[in-house]
Amino acid sequence: MTGSTYLDFDKTLAKGMRLIRSNENRSFGLLTVVGINLGLRISDLLQLTFNDLRGEDLIIKEGKTGKERKLKLNPHIKTAIQFFEEEPGNFHAFRSQKRTIYSIQQVNRLIKKYFKGSRLSSHTLRKTFGRQVWNNNQQSEKALLYLSELFNHTSVAITRKYLGIRQEELDDIYMNL
Repeated sequence: MTGSTYLDFDKTLAKGMRLIRSNENRSFGLLTVVGINLGLRISDLLQLTFNDLRGEDLIIKEGKTGKERKLKLNPHIKTAIQFFEEEPGNFHAFRSQKRTIYSIQQVNRLIKKYFKGSRLSSHTLRKTFGRQVWNNNQQSEKALLYLSELFNHTSVAITRKYLGIRQEELDDIYMNL
């Protein structure tokens, strides 16, 4: 399988919150928490402002598809954003120490720095979200239908491949002989 993989949701959430609380890298910690809880593409995540993350809902127009989406901001995001009350609302939420918006390359480097594993990239946060939704819904076809819609995939088969589920199922054929 090529492409990036996913992380354990609970461990990733805990690491993101540690980065925020410890001031080690608050901005990347927030990006991690928001990324695994919204499942947005990195290009859409990087455009979010503090105001976007302070409400109940988030309405975005996806850059890749041009489609408008409404997302709920869950308690994980609400807890994380409380550590950024001093930040002006119209500032981009995910900025480097130089106060510039992260580039995708910076995000890729930071993911590799803070998380262990191979094939990690900016897609890892989105895939971690997808795997958590799939697992929370007993790895059901219904979960894949929801994810296919959330990810704007044209089919459930694409979502299976994107999350690495199809390959696992094929691997199981060999292991169960």
